[in-house]
Amino acid sequence: MATKSKLNPRKMMERAIAVMKESINEPRADGKASPLVGAVLVKPDGTVDTAFRGELRHGDHAEYTLLERKHRDERLDGSVLFATLEPCAPGARKHPKLACAERIVNARIAEVWVGIEDPDPMVDRQGILFLEQNGIKVHLFDLDLQDQIRKANKAFIAQALQRAAQANDGKAGKSTSLSQWDEALAGVTVDDLATNALVRYRERTKIADKAMSAGFLERLERQGLLRRRGVKLAPTGFGLLLFGKTPREVLHQAGLNATIEYPDGTHEIQNFDGPMILIPDQVEAWLRPKLPNVIDRSRMTRAERATLAFELVREAVINGLVHRDYDLSGATCHLVVTADTVTVRSPGAPLLPITVEQMQAFTAPMYNRNPKLQFAFGGTKLVEGRGFGMRTFGEAATKHGLPVPKYVFDGLYLNLTIYRHLQAAASALKADVLNALNEDEKKSWGFLATKTSVSRKEYAEHMGFDSRKAQRHLKRFVELGLVRKVGASSSTQYEVQKP
Repeated sequence: MATKSKLNPRKMMERAIAVMKESINEPRADGKASPLVGAVLVKPDGTVDTAFRGELRHGDHAEYTLLERKHRDERLDGSVLFATLEPCAPGARKHPKLACAERIVNARIAEVWVGIEDPDPMVDRQGILFLEQNGIKVHLFDLDLQDQIRKANKAFIAQALQRAAQANDGKAGKSTSLSQWDEALAGVTVDDLATNALVRYRERTKIADKAMSAGFLERLERQGLLRRRGVKLAPTGFGLLLFGKTPREVLHQAGLNATIEYPDGTHEIQNFDGPMILIPDQVEAWLRPKLPNVIDRSRMTRAERATLAFELVREAVINGLVHRDYDLSGATCHLVVTADTVTVRSPGAPLLPITVEQMQAFTAPMYNRNPKLQFAFGGTKLVEGRGFGMRTFGEAATKHGLPVPKYVFDGLYLNLTIYRHLQAAASALKADVLNALNEDEKKSWGFLATKTSVSRKEYAEHMGFDSRKAQRHLKRFVELGLVRKVGASSSTQYEVQKP
């Protein structure tokens, strides 16, 4: 009997990708690209088996091969499955075939690690949702491994996205409905859409048809932003959010409420309650001339700060609007600007299985709560294609020498705080922690806050300290919960926490 060993998820993810590359594409006359898929099964006793698409027979899914062809007569209760592509959802296969997600549930698998979601309109996130609804714990592959899977499946993903765009005009299977806001809203018509928002969307996405033309509206229908109500088209909830003249009149949670808190105690308030597609530009036009006049109260003299890197603000605002939970109808997105920080408050926790910890490390896998909104903004080139802009936040902060942004979920809002200058990271610490630091340590924290992790050597060289002083500082930061020691000896790293 095999000896049970501790599961190493990263190793199994990498093995699934290696197996994926062996997939055999079945011959097809219709030119449809088949995905490359690898699956790894880890049983409770520690034994491991694998399968890839087409391994034993053309067209057989990797999960089917693994569960039904290789382990049909075995009890798999408590096993863990790693699959590079989201398992197909109930209804995605022709009757009487069972979907892979159903087979996984029937096999009593305990956990499933999914590489990427399947963008095909018959599957997109429905397979993951079915697993979660049946008590299976779902995780996503690491972001860098997702990149490898997408690169290997470029042709399949391109065709699947095309099918998704056609899903509402009868040229493809029926699209899945992931939200009540995918449906047409009662009492709302295309006349409630703002022409200037549609024109801007058309310009940025380079659509040939004129705004409000039959061809243009048909395109919006294919994107799931309009639906047929009888013979007429009507905006969906997401369509109204994106292009509605006054979406907040119908959807009270729409828009963005912004506040600037000046150092003298005064406030300036501006509400953005028009078409969502216009809000990022409107926020920048309103905020850009004001930021230099928000005085840094960490200085004794009245010195003006340089304008903040707007790529960070824009990404934060768009992500707050796109990825929020619109089922929380009593909560609105907020933008709060102070002398030290810019904070975007977005209603709702991260969409499981993404965690706040992954977001804070800027390694959160790509996974979307509101794909229709993400698709629309992705087409305007204002936001990353199907992700959270993780790279933007981490890389832009480093490029501008700013502290790494901070994520906190407070039970209702996911708060993203962007620091406007190096000293802001120290001023954001709790009073007892700040008071426990000496002046050297406060300056050092300004450097550490720009990093996600650092070695003792790197810290010493940057700060101009000898090795012993660097070690004392880092030990003190560990005691205060500001960094976490990982590894041993020469490979030791200090992961920077965001208390």
